[in-house]
Amino acid sequence: MEKIYIGKIVNTHGIKGELRILSKFPYKDRVFKPNHKLIIDDKEYTIRTYRPHKEYDMVTLDDYKNINEVLFLLKKEVYYNKEELNLEDDEVLDEDLIHYHVVTTTKEEGTITEIFYASEANKILRVQLNHEVLIPFSSPMIKKIDKEKKEIVIELIEGY
Repeated sequence: MEKIYIGKIVNTHGIKGELRILSKFPYKDRVFKPNHKLIIDDKEYTIRTYRPHKEYDMVTLDDYKNINEVLFLLKKEVYYNKEELNLEDDEVLDEDLIHYHVVTTTKEEGTITEIFYASEANKILRVQLNHEVLIPFSSPMIKKIDKEKKEIVIELIEGY
């Protein structure tokens, strides 16, 4: 089983054992559902309830009914089983994307050296070709993502 990082438990909320998770994971809607399993310290915990609250994801876990029972989980990292994520063909996790090979339509080759977010919805790829290039992930410059070959084809515009 390959696990992927989802976020970190930063606090509790209320007295009923609700946990506050800080997460920037892009596919939260597939992870934070009742009866799905989160992995904390290599142990699986089943989500009983979920709700978004401000910038946090609030969950309660089966078998834990009050704040005193969940205190041992504070400051722990939360993971999810990658196989259960069921990504579509055009969806790639940042952890996987960083290892992809980059080929331009003019046959230049390079690598992705970093992925960062300019804003909540604006993912940027830092690509090292003969020179460094910043490419918005949602850009029409990205022509093809091949998960089989682990390769991205980009078309550089004039000035890049």
